[in-house]
Amino acid sequence: MSLALADTATTAAHRDDPHYVAPGFFDLHVCHWPERPLFFMALFSTMQFADVATVEIFDANNKTLGALDLKQFEITKTKQGQDKRVFISYFDVAPGAPDGWYSAKISMRDGAVFSARDLVQVQRMALPTGFLPADQAQLDAIPCELHWNAIPGARYYQVTLRDAWADGKSIFKSKLLTEPRVALPQGLLRRGGSYTWRVHARDVNEDKDLGDFNLGTMGPVISFTIAP
Repeated sequence: MSLALADTATTAAHRDDPHYVAPGFFDLHVCHWPERPLFFMALFSTMQFADVATVEIFDANNKTLGALDLKQFEITKTKQGQDKRVFISYFDVAPGAPDGWYSAKISMRDGAVFSARDLVQVQRMALPTGFLPADQAQLDAIPCELHWNAIPGARYYQVTLRDAWADGKSIFKSKLLTEPRVALPQGLLRRGGSYTWRVHARDVNEDKDLGDFNLGTMGPVISFTIAP
């Protein structure tokens, strides 16, 4: 399937979803992370990345938030194995930032212009707490699960686990979880190992108006070691 046909099929499948336009998908999240004040994470994912000239972001009052930095992106693959870039930029949430429909103006190098929209409700989701194992825990046995406290308003969680002895390499990323716990694959952890883990929470998943999610929060990096 060519890029043009793939884009046409994607747009047709999401005909009534305002996040999708012919070149790709726009979304904006309200993020609460422990290391910085509340911020917007804006993203645009596209297979037509070489043809994108600018992506400008506007709030619900049509006030400019800024433009995506097209030099900052993550590379992913479609189900058909085609390259896709996800352009991501962060913007401060100003006092009194409005709720409503935020938008992206996507300008292409051939002069075509597209407008995508995302419904945004500006709130602050609480940070994750109550981690088990706790931070800097020294364990005698290999844990089978990781736990944390439920977060008000969070319906989904995702956990990333890293090996501290392997330069922080990610060794496990969970699917979206509906409970504040995750079972670890047998044989993943080893005695004498040192690991870190982090919890991400979101309010919704793939909502027609709110996008992939509206509110997100990230826990601190939690470390633990396992006795030899």
